[in-house]
Amino acid sequence: MKIHDITMTIEETMQVYKNKEEKKPSITVTRDFASSNAMESHISMDMHTGTHLDMPLHFVQGGPPLETLDLDRLVTRCRVLDLTHVRDGITKADLQQKDLSGVSFVLLKTKNSLEDDFRFDFIFLKADGAAYLKELGLDGVGIDALGIERDQPDYGTHKTLLENGILILEGLRLAQVKEGIYQMIALPLKIKGVEASPARVILLEE
Repeated sequence: MKIHDITMTIEETMQVYKNKEEKKPSITVTRDFASSNAMESHISMDMHTGTHLDMPLHFVQGGPPLETLDLDRLVTRCRVLDLTHVRDGITKADLQQKDLSGVSFVLLKTKNSLEDDFRFDFIFLKADGAAYLKELGLDGVGIDALGIERDQPDYGTHKTLLENGILILEGLRLAQVKEGIYQMIALPLKIKGVEASPARVILLEE
């Protein structure tokens, strides 16, 4: 069995959405061996920094918060779709070219995975693509961008997905993962009352 860790490394110099300073994590050593017999650290970061899970509460007022999540939805078979040929946004037509049968969760591999720096023209999921995933009754979708949509003023992609209870994973790293079916394990932190959480995400390949 091969394990693919598709999680971004959390560090102060990491890629963050639109290069916003407030999105960057701050990691501080609060105790070290120079003054004590142990080391301890403190981290401050946005819930949407790095690889993270979006819950419906992110865009749905009164929607389910993180602590209500059934982890069975994130320990599941998934299909990685190679969409590295897409140059703008992923459409319904792009998705219709792929086999989406046999899984409830899909991960969208794009040329975003090949970039170490944030690009304002990142590949995203267009609203009609999100509507198609809803039609298929999928449980969740992941993408290798720090946002699943890009400058859509009505947030059509987020709303279509989250209003229908479809989970979103953002900030995946899929450069070394081939198209195909995997066992996914995605574990967000267990935090009460929040709309999102950093997550460690791995794929198991038989």
